[in-house]
Amino acid sequence: MEEKRMINWKKLFIILAVINGAVLLSLLLLIKWPVNEEDYPEKTFLEDQSGAEFTIKSSKENLTQLVNAYIDKLMKDKNDQYSVSFDEEVHLMGTIEAFFTEVPVKITFVPIVQENGDIILQSEEMSLGLLRLPQDKILKYVNDKIDTPEWVVINPKEESIYIALTQMELKSNFKVRAQQIDLKNDNITFRIKVPNETLGL
Repeated sequence: MEEKRMINWKKLFIILAVINGAVLLSLLLLIKWPVNEEDYPEKTFLEDQSGAEFTIKSSKENLTQLVNAYIDKLMKDKNDQYSVSFDEEVHLMGTIEAFFTEVPVKITFVPIVQENGDIILQSEEMSLGLLRLPQDKILKYVNDKIDTPEWVVINPKEESIYIALTQMELKSNFKVRAQQIDLKNDNITFRIKVPNETLGL
């Protein structure tokens, strides 16, 4: 009986050692694996298209609701696995499957409006669970685990996310570009382009 217990302990010890070795190897691969630079989408300028433009003013609260509703629909995220919040910065929170378990991810961004109305989210701070990994490695891991639409490009090397708002497909055929995103003063405005053909012109 005692010999059987000794065998069970040995088996458990070997299993634990294998799991620890696999996690350690995964961490080493994650840190050492080269990070490729993703190409940003070619910029589209809505001014080149015919149609009427309107300015829409929003708030951080409204933007939070809109973005989270879109994320839920896009990722079929019924368990609220990912969410975004806006205060003086943009915060992306969620979980990804890593090392045989769900690991929490938190990334803080500063939004930078581009001259054509697209947005670059430049990372300021990020964490993958309790692991202290280089930011580009965390973003690469997130990029590998999350499917994003073509107009959203995660660039681990630049530690940023490019959101090509001008290329976002809307059922109404409207086109959107950011005009100003001043989170500190809650001053958020977008330009909506209504193509002439949408109005039958």
